[in-house]
Amino acid sequence: MESRNKIIVGTRGSELALWQAEATESLLRAAFPDMKVVRQVIKTTGDRRTDVALSQVAKSEGILDKGVFTKELEIALEAGEIDVAVHSLKDVPTVLNDHFMIPATLERAGVRDALVCRTEGGLAALPEGAKVGTSSVRRARQLQWLRPDLLLCDLRGNVPTRLNKLAQGEEYDAIMLAEAGLLRLGYLERNDLGLHFAILPEDEFFPAAGQGAIGLEIRSDDAWMKECLKQINHQQTFVRVTAEREFLRLLDAGCHTPVGVYSVLHENELSMYARVFPEQGGEPKVSQVSGSAAEPIAVARELFETLS
Repeated sequence: MESRNKIIVGTRGSELALWQAEATESLLRAAFPDMKVVRQVIKTTGDRRTDVALSQVAKSEGILDKGVFTKELEIALEAGEIDVAVHSLKDVPTVLNDHFMIPATLERAGVRDALVCRTEGGLAALPEGAKVGTSSVRRARQLQWLRPDLLLCDLRGNVPTRLNKLAQGEEYDAIMLAEAGLLRLGYLERNDLGLHFAILPEDEFFPAAGQGAIGLEIRSDDAWMKECLKQINHQQTFVRVTAEREFLRLLDAGCHTPVGVYSVLHENELSMYARVFPEQGGEPKVSQVSGSAAEPIAVARELFETLS
């Protein structure tokens, strides 16, 4: 196999994306102390198009699925400008172009969603008609299902921007964010904005497939980089997200499909739980299955078949 002396890491430029890139780079440097690891920051369509709702960005740009946050990174990968792209895995399309693959993930953070409010009490304490900001169709549909009286409003921007918008108190009474991003950026430890964080249990408010996981994308034909990433892959996380993403693939579900799915790995058993909302509205379908952790694809298919 070829030998190289440098790895170029591609990332978006948000504070959370840079945190994820730094985590990846640190693991690579520890695994390959003689290797030069450098970073290239790339602005994606999703970062650039903050003028429209996230659900409309792909349509307006002619990009399929969640590609608004990956397209430019994949262009750089294919051109050989970077060796690995670092993603929030929930932002990555469930079906990749044959030129690319995700051979590794870092250890997962919390998978849950957080309701961030200016007052204490969480979801139950929000007044009737409260305005809740989110860019996620999944979060919006679950909120409407649990609290039909709430007014759902579009919310764009990175994590600090969204929190500041809430703290200013002009547009929102609460917002929805991922627990993982708040943990990684330290917002759950400090409370300098005077906000309150209610972490919603995953068995009550189902998270997105891959939520809390950092996915590492490479060119499919880059065997050298694939071998490098094996050294930093977190296998338990990889098994779980493989099952969750396969379930979405079987559903033919994109980033704007209201689907919540999560998994639990206990020793050699993988359990999966799903909540799927009909696109035309109405009550969701809910199911759960368990199977061998050695066969995450089979477990995902069983879960899909229980909902078919």
